[in-house]
Amino acid sequence: MVLTLTGFMGSGKTTIGKALAAKVGCPFLDLDQVIEEAKGMSIPEIFAAEGETAFRKAELEALERLVGDKSKSGKIEYVLALGGGTVMTPGCEKLVRENTRCVYLKASAETLLANLEGTQSSRPMLRGEDLRTRIENLLEEREETYERCAEITVDSETPLDELIPLLHVLDTELKG
Repeated sequence: MVLTLTGFMGSGKTTIGKALAAKVGCPFLDLDQVIEEAKGMSIPEIFAAEGETAFRKAELEALERLVGDKSKSGKIEYVLALGGGTVMTPGCEKLVRENTRCVYLKASAETLLANLEGTQSSRPMLRGEDLRTRIENLLEEREETYERCAEITVDSETPLDELIPLLHVLDTELKG
């Protein structure tokens, strides 16, 4: 089984994912890093050279390779942090819902603003307008999809020691 973490950029998917994987004793993967390695470019470079549509296509292809034939049962093979917009692509949403156990790391606009301040140059989706406005608009667009994909939603500031038992509850609920 693959455990995916979804949520807005800056919600802690990578930080929590690494700690969670270490605690569970499995590898951690970051979908953005997988794409960067495959393309030989950073995410901002991909957006600049090829555009968002090409990036989303690469994202879907990477996700298909990583989770396309996985079962939703059994031991956690690895923890996979998704990009903030990954599940907004219908094919990605379907793969996550059908082939992974997904946790939504929910964060308030205030938390996201604090975490993302000064990172706009490395985050193409945050460019263009006032950071607070951009976060609020994207969060409003994405939140319903995040919730639909996830089997459990947790506050992104939940301590790791509290998150591990939630995953056991999730596993029990899905088997029962």
